[in-house]
Amino acid sequence: MTDAPTARRADGTESARRAVEAVWRIESARIVATLTRAVGDFGLAEDLAQEALVDALAQWPESGVPRNPGAWLTTVAKRRAIDGWRRRERYDERLAAITHDLEQEQAEATDVSGALPWDPDRIDDDVLRLVFVSCHPVLSREARVALTLRVVGGLSSEQIARAFLVPTATVQQRIVRAKKTLAAAKVPFEVPDRAEFGERLGGVLGVLYLVFNEGHTASSGEDWMRPELGREAIRLGRVLAELTPSEPEVHGLVALMELTAARFPARLDAAGDPVLLADQDRARWDRGRISRGRAALARADAVGRGRGAYALQAAIAECHAVAASVDETDWDRIVVLYEALGRLAPSPVVELNRAAAVAMATGPASALRIVDELVAGGRLAGYHLLPATRGELLLRLGRAGEARAEFAVAARLAGNDRERAALEAKAAVDGAP
Repeated sequence: MTDAPTARRADGTESARRAVEAVWRIESARIVATLTRAVGDFGLAEDLAQEALVDALAQWPESGVPRNPGAWLTTVAKRRAIDGWRRRERYDERLAAITHDLEQEQAEATDVSGALPWDPDRIDDDVLRLVFVSCHPVLSREARVALTLRVVGGLSSEQIARAFLVPTATVQQRIVRAKKTLAAAKVPFEVPDRAEFGERLGGVLGVLYLVFNEGHTASSGEDWMRPELGREAIRLGRVLAELTPSEPEVHGLVALMELTAARFPARLDAAGDPVLLADQDRARWDRGRISRGRAALARADAVGRGRGAYALQAAIAECHAVAASVDETDWDRIVVLYEALGRLAPSPVVELNRAAAVAMATGPASALRIVDELVAGGRLAGYHLLPATRGELLLRLGRAGEARAEFAVAARLAGNDRERAALEAKAAVDGAP
């Protein structure tokens, strides 16, 4: 039988663990960013932060969670840095600077006014620098995603591995290699110059877009969606929007993610199988997300620099969000928006999506011509949604046998188990629906 002191210690340990996880989840970006500025080394900063978490897990069960846990972790990490420099006889100007920071933090901690020295809602340039470092073009796409979710998003290696269905060791290796690559390339802890800001910001947005898309429709595995990834991308997008309020495409991406995520509650049935747009119960759409998405799109427009690719996609999502049904959707406007998107960011995937909109606006025959051109071009070979879309168009034209063959091809190409099963079911149906 467990005695009372042992039970209390166990409860204290579990409470401390939950507190550490919550603090890291909310404040990891600021902690690592502050440490990077202090020690001048991104990889060292992340290691120091992790060591401080270990100290918290050891001390907080006995001492209790401090009043300002984020500041506690940062201070402990800085002291570990000082200890490391002392052992290596590196008392230099960096040590003086970090000691000054610690003295200032100590003074703030004893402020009798009661003001919190650690404000998790305050956003500063250090976090923005951290975002750009995590998404630096010297890293591979996989490394950027892993590092961003780890140090900016606060996810553990295990959480990232579960989300992308890869071994935890693979994620850990990507993060370690990423930190070594950043150190070898001597990537500075800074926001890019305005001359390259747009290009680098595009890379950051691309990482968030990739993470969100993986949440919207998982590329592999048993689940059709991974909503937690979509929510994380939205959270990071909101942070970035607060950091860069005059960048319309940041607001455009936030708008796109919010408006698309509004449909998440209706995209799965009780068994976890996909529910396509035409069959979704729109009463289940998240009206709060729709309102936030439309507000973000309005902010993008208010900047006055025109709509970019993300804002145009958000405008398409808005058309769906405000329509009472599929039949009442403004398909003509969606076609025009896809045409604009195709001119701004040409892509065979954009053309495929335009074909689906054309089918609703003017009929499947004209859409099939667009899809057949894509098939002939060969640029979407291996992309399961190409034969899936062609199958839907053929079915609407009464060519059921050809449609089933297309669905069978799409099923073989699909990487997601749920999506594959849905396509196999369509391939097995005789005649029109």
